[in-house]
Amino acid sequence: MGLFDDIAGAVTGGGEKSGNEGLMNAIGGMLSGGGMQSIVENFTKNGLGDTVSSWIGTGSNLPISAEQIQSVLGSEQVKAIAGKVGISTEDVSSGLASLLPGVIDKLTPDGKVPDSGSIEGALGGLFDMFKK
Repeated sequence: MGLFDDIAGAVTGGGEKSGNEGLMNAIGGMLSGGGMQSIVENFTKNGLGDTVSSWIGTGSNLPISAEQIQSVLGSEQVKAIAGKVGISTEDVSSGLASLLPGVIDKLTPDGKVPDSGSIEGALGGLFDMFKK
């Protein structure tokens, strides 16, 4: 079980969620408990280190495609998220491609990865902002 294996469990916490709310729960599962560092490592291993670094840095965020998300997460993980959230794998990939850069950017305002306690505390307020 790795970081991305935890995504599906995070999505169903408190019942099934759908659409962006479910994806935000998935992102929360990926980022909490030291997961942001794992995300950075995973993106870097998959040739997207500059992309994820742009989200952390204080400059502009580089975009990521749904295909790149699929490559980093793997098709089985995307399928698992889609099954839990109740949307298609294409919608999961495109939704994560749309949401993840902004979430990581907002959680790293000083251009560095915060400790896991700071991330978990910030996630609740950030999720409320995205729901509006």
